Amino acid sequence: MEEKVAIIGIVTQDVTAAAQVNELLHEYADCIIGRIGVPYREKSLNIISVIVDATSDQISTLSGKLGRIKGISAKAMQAKI
Repeated sequence: MEEKVAIIGIVTQDVTAAAQVNELLHEYADCIIGRIGVPYREKSLNIISVIVDATSDQISTLSGKLGRIKGISAKAMQAKI
């Protein structure tokens, strides 16, 4: 299957879920090009952008697993290349 470049946006509303998010991202470390996290303290949120180079299945699976963590919202957007 062809690999694609994608960005996965993660919004964390529950700081106790950070360990689960990091564990999952570690599982997919071979696909991750980079990531940046921004705390939004005024709203008690953390926003993380993860850039990946992976198959569509891997992107969907990672995004889905992240979204199933309590207190986490995650969406993926794939580049059209």
